[in-house]
Amino acid sequence: MLGASGTGLVRALRAGTQVWLWGSRGRSLTLLHAARGLHAGDGRPSAGRGPLERRPSLPAAAIVNSAPRPLQPYLRLMRLDKPIGTWLLYLPCTWSIGLAAEPGCFPDWYMLSLFGTGAVLMRGAGCTINDMWDQDYDKKVKRTASRPIAAGDISTFQSFVFLGGQLTLALGVLLCLNYYSIALGAASLLLVITYPLMKRITYWPQLALGLTFNWGALLGWSAVKGSCDPSVCLPLYFSGIMWTLIYDTIYAHQDKRDDALIGLKSTALLFREDTKQWLSGFTVAMLGALSLVGVNIGQTVPYYTALAAVGAHLAHQIYTLDIHRPEDCWDKFTSNRTIGLIIFLGIVLGNLWKEKETDKTKKKIDNRLEN
Repeated sequence: MLGASGTGLVRALRAGTQVWLWGSRGRSLTLLHAARGLHAGDGRPSAGRGPLERRPSLPAAAIVNSAPRPLQPYLRLMRLDKPIGTWLLYLPCTWSIGLAAEPGCFPDWYMLSLFGTGAVLMRGAGCTINDMWDQDYDKKVKRTASRPIAAGDISTFQSFVFLGGQLTLALGVLLCLNYYSIALGAASLLLVITYPLMKRITYWPQLALGLTFNWGALLGWSAVKGSCDPSVCLPLYFSGIMWTLIYDTIYAHQDKRDDALIGLKSTALLFREDTKQWLSGFTVAMLGALSLVGVNIGQTVPYYTALAAVGAHLAHQIYTLDIHRPEDCWDKFTSNRTIGLIIFLGIVLGNLWKEKETDKTKKKIDNRLEN
């Protein structure tokens, strides 16, 4: 009996140490929760945070696992094995770059690749900052004890040097832009540094994340155009913040019991059973802001078709959401990458459609002149 129980405990411990957090959130499972996670009799871990354990990004995780062993802790520290956070950081940049393209033209591929590189680096830097802030706490809890800093795989000094390296490379990316964009990008660093602390002092850390993660909606436009157009950039930035409030509130519902136990705050704990009403309001605000962007920039049918598809996706997402099932919350959260891609596709096709409309207008003018 002792052998069977010991085997079960080892399995539970191994399962717990495989959990890696998305993005820069410093959420922690308590030891009490870990103890509750054992089913009576068989010693197996409960569902709990199952989706994060059972559904890693396999290609990304395989790349990290195939890297030289000394590099693996650093790659995991910057969450390269879980790229969903990088996607959610990158997609608002693509919207802005796409909207800034000339009518009838594709987005600037150089800018898209540059911002993609920057998204990987800045998300990694944000995760490193988060783990440096939380390292003492992470050592005391089961789910986060295996993080590279907390586990002792990387020292505080090494993580600080690694952070400096990431920020230096990110600065190199930033210096490829115009002076206006360099200043604008540098201004976001304060948000990157302070966001991890927000869950300790406010029930709206998701709002702080939205302000941080959607900075690219401003930066992408200025990188192409030389400065921000408030009529386009501000509603685009606002729509991104609303989007973040949607997906990160859903994500936070996975952790709400643990957050309540350890004293962390989130919109999930604030909204509770009224979550769907709040998410519906954020959806209306997001779609309204994106529609305003379209009107201000003269977008066309494909763009508004994409917005309709996004509205349907979000409506289904919210209607079918079960906030008491972590697995469902994880599925809904990760599906937001599809939403971001639909918006980007709508922007690109809508911009290409402008050329067709321009050609038609020119033909009408020529016909009138001939007549």
